Amino acid sequence: MALIIGLLIIAIGAFCQSSSYVPINKIKDWSWESFWIVQGVFAWLAFPIIGSILSVSGTGGSFGDLLSLINSHPKDAWLTVLFGVLWGVGGLTFGLSMRYLGVALGQSIALGTCSGLGAILGPVFTGHASDLTTAVIVGVVVTIIGIAIIGVAGAMKASALPEEEKKKAVKDFNFGKGIAVALLAGFMSACFNIGLNFGQNLYLPGTKPIFQTLPATMLVTFGGFLTNAAYCFFQNTRNKTWGDYKKGNLWANNLLFCALAGLLWYSQFFGLSLGKGFLTNYPVLITFSWCILMALNVTFSNVWGIILKEWKGVSKKTVAVLVIGLIVLVFSTFLPQLMAK
Repeated sequence: MALIIGLLIIAIGAFCQSSSYVPINKIKDWSWESFWIVQGVFAWLAFPIIGSILSVSGTGGSFGDLLSLINSHPKDAWLTVLFGVLWGVGGLTFGLSMRYLGVALGQSIALGTCSGLGAILGPVFTGHASDLTTAVIVGVVVTIIGIAIIGVAGAMKASALPEEEKKKAVKDFNFGKGIAVALLAGFMSACFNIGLNFGQNLYLPGTKPIFQTLPATMLVTFGGFLTNAAYCFFQNTRNKTWGDYKKGNLWANNLLFCALAGLLWYSQFFGLSLGKGFLTNYPVLITFSWCILMALNVTFSNVWGIILKEWKGVSKKTVAVLVIGLIVLVFSTFLPQLMAK
């Protein structure tokens, strides 16, 4: 039962993340760089801090005690933040990948790369390569195959639809530029899981297993916030869009939807922490949990792509390839545990 609950919680978090870009469509008259950093304040600062505060409940300690503990392990803390800074590059290009490819294909390519590299490099960088059992490696490979199949469906869509139809679904559609950006986004986004691995012991004694990765998540997202803030403020200056923040009549609407987008985005890592807490008796799935999250993110993002009509007008063959890819992804989330039995 714990296995099902753990996977279900991770799935709910993945669904929330895949839905996080929907509220952004409701933001009015702000440039990309303005709404991106405002939603980031919630996604990468506010909610991760709240999660870390929650993690100390029941330990007899305080958030200040947690910060003191983190400060007493400077190497692990700074490496966690450093890989967060690198992940921030992935976060920036991640948004651009969806700008050029749409929610479905953009997330599929970026998260596919992120999934495989993150699951493998996390244990390798932290000296736990022995955790990469045959079951985990096979699961990673099958996940990447599933995402590659979805990528093929995206390429079929790109080659078959006339330019005007592509623009209707995704305004700035550009397959070549989008693929390049998505691959870079996936490679750099894998640094998030590496950061989580470096910060995996940065929690107060007595912290419940379901909350133990939340402090590390806070440090990684803080590093990502620094990268995104630097870039967005540079773009505000370059594009002369500082005036966005002075549009007082828009703040109520835009702040609401930025906060909602940030909450939905953070839910994936809150759900990952809670889900892993239920998987403590399944070490293979603990190691593979990053891949599970990314695979489910891709699955749900393509569901949103269908809802948003990004696949409208494609052939039945293309739809069939897409469905096969989704089935492979769902199967990959259970495969490692099946092999471990």
